[in-house]
Order: sequence, then structure tokens, then C-alpha cells
Amino acid sequence: MKSPIFFRRVRRRARTNPGTAASPAHQGGALATRAAGHVVFAALAAAGAAAAPLVPVLADVDPQVTVGGGMRASFDQTDPSQAAQTNNPSQAEEANDFDLDSVRLYVNGSITPQIKFTFDTEYEGSPPAGSNSVEVLDAVARFELNDEVNFWAGRFLPPSDRANLYGPYYANQWGTYNDGVQDGYPSEAVGRDNGLAYWGQFNIVKVSVGAFDVPQTYGSSAIVWAGRVMVDLWDPEPGYYLNGTYYGEKDILAIGVAGQEQSNTNNETTTSQTGTGPMVLPYTGHKDAYSIDFLLEKNLHEIGVFTVESEYAKYDHFGGYAADESDGYYVLGSYLFPEVVGIGKVQLLAKYAHAQYADFDTSPLDDAQRTDDMELGYIIKDFNARISLYWIQFHYDNQLAGMDHRLVGLGVQLQM
Repeated sequence: MKSPIFFRRVRRRARTNPGTAASPAHQGGALATRAAGHVVFAALAAAGAAAAPLVPVLADVDPQVTVGGGMRASFDQTDPSQAAQTNNPSQAEEANDFDLDSVRLYVNGSITPQIKFTFDTEYEGSPPAGSNSVEVLDAVARFELNDEVNFWAGRFLPPSDRANLYGPYYANQWGTYNDGVQDGYPSEAVGRDNGLAYWGQFNIVKVSVGAFDVPQTYGSSAIVWAGRVMVDLWDPEPGYYLNGTYYGEKDILAIGVAGQEQSNTNNETTTSQTGTGPMVLPYTGHKDAYSIDFLLEKNLHEIGVFTVESEYAKYDHFGGYAADESDGYYVLGSYLFPEVVGIGKVQLLAKYAHAQYADFDTSPLDDAQRTDDMELGYIIKDFNARISLYWIQFHYDNQLAGMDHRLVGLGVQLQM
């Protein structure tokens, strides 16, 4: 789903060769050869008996690799408002697009039970919104000692809001990351940053903290510090990443708080603009972002599954969507019918979001965005096979953060 012009922003076993029979010309040494053969055979048998107990141990530490993949594709119609057509006639045109939104390859391996590796790639989507290229999504060295002590290093999702930690493939709704609120933290690639993090699970509390680089801190002494604390009051959510829904497999009541701050902002790399216009000096004040998110999901079995998700986020010269400063919230509700219709279940979903933008480089005015999202889902196999029919309405007060438009489409997601 894209609307770029309307929104800124095998293991191999060794094999031995069989022995050859003695040549008739060497019959004179047959007894010696036979005796030596008995000695060698006895030695090998003894060595084999001694090594036998080690086989299960070695098998336990052999590298284990799993490979998977996922894709998201959609057809949508973008319908600009009359005001957008009047103010920006060259850009505000009706569009009908078949989009290959994303293709991912997942590779995971265990070197030992405590040392693991993850490598994922992402096809960024077809133009004009995507770059029609493939990039490294995750490359993580994972040292997972126990529930309380885990260290990750490389490229991965930093501690941030739930919406970033579940991504589009594990979100409840199809229309993610277009409301000015969700996952506005700065990133190197698709929400990921390069860095190091610690995370641990302490009963109902999960904690993560880390240090990262983002594009604007490369080549400087600036570092981004990130942290998140989450409490699960009902069923636990083990692991580092999260879901936007569990489709009734868990009863969830969770509250999370996250924040990121850029240190040493005076030394970050910037490019001042010169020439015919005035010089633009880099902002050297405080740069941070924080959010609080909430998820409630209850499986009432024969009645169905009810889900409520919400978030408030503020971005202060750090991340955000369309302006240097922004804040906003969203509320999402969904209902999954218990009955199986054909090969899947039907889901109803609605979401409202409001974002306020300030400090535009091109205008002294502020702007506000309101987003209404209505979706009809057909859940065949949770996140591995689902279809979504969506209707999303965008409204901007001053048309600075984007242009009023409506998006209607059909999306399909498959994973294995």
C-alpha cells in the first residue's frame, strides 16, 4: 500500500573409501598383515566405543539453520480531495496501482543454544514509493544466556514503540506507518539501526536498553541511547519482538514506555545550505523522542476476540514524520469472529489517529493530520496468510504535512 505523493516522509556427512584386498604377490606377508589388521580393528573399535557417548553432545551443538520468507502485495486506488486537486494539480491525481510492497528472506541459525544469528533481507517495494532494491534488514549476533540476560549486536529494531517492534508483517492492521504517530523514531533501514542492546525478561516486566547510530550521527561522536520498559499483566510475551495481535492465542494486557535520545548533538554531521538562499544552520538543541503504548486483547472463545491498541508519541527534533516537532495518538479496535468461513475467519477493524506538526522549515504555520482507517480482514492462518480490504481517509488542516486524500485497496500477505 503506497501513497507517496500525498504523505511526506545443509549438513554433509564424511564418507570413507572401502579397503582393497591383498595382492596374490604379497601372500608371504599375509599373516603379518592379518595380525596388524586385527590390532588396528581392535583399536578402532575401542576408540569408537569411547567416542559413542560424545555423539549426542556434538549433535546438540551442530549449527541449526532455518530459512523462511514473506511477501506483501496490494492494489489500491488513491483519490485526492477537491482541495488537493485545486492547490496541487500537478501532484494530486487519481491513481490505480498494483504494488509489490515488500518481499523478505529470513535466515536464522543456532551456533550453540546460547549463541544465535539472524539475517533478513527486505525488498523495499516497487516505484514510485519504493526503490525497487534489496537491502539488509536484520543482521544480528544474538547472545541469549537466559530470560534475564541477552545481548544483541548488529542491525535490528532498537528499543522503541510496540508498532516498530511488530512491523507491518505482525501488525493488526494493514495500513501501518501513515498516521504521523506510529514508529516515527529515526532509523537506518525499515525501523532498524546499527548498534548494541541488552534485554531481559523479569517475570511480568521486560526491559531493553541500547546504544545505536542513526543516519545523522555517522561520522560524529553522537550516539543514540534507546530504552524500553514493558509490563505484561496477563499472558507473557516472550522474546524481543512483539505482535500487534495474537488472534486469540493469548490474553494480553500490556503497557510499554519507550524513549530515545541523541547525545552530543553539537557534533553531529550536517550539511548547511548555501547559494542563492540563506544559510541553514544545524539544530544543536535537545533531540529526543518518547512514546507510551497499550495493548489489550481478550479471547472470549465462542463470542470472539476483542483487541484494543493505543499509543501516544512525541518527536522533538528527532525522527517524526513531516516537521521538526510533532506529537499525536491513535486508538485501534478490532473484533475477530469465532466462526470459520470457508478457510478463514473474518475480522473487523477501525482506527482513528490525530497528529500535530510544528516547526516546518518551509512555513511558519503548523499543521494537523487526522486519519480514519476501516478494514475488513480475512485471517486464513494468522500472519502467514491473510487478506485485507482497507479504506483510509487522510485530512490535513493546512496541507503542509500532506494533502487530503482517500486510499481504498486490497492487500495480501503470505509467510512461510
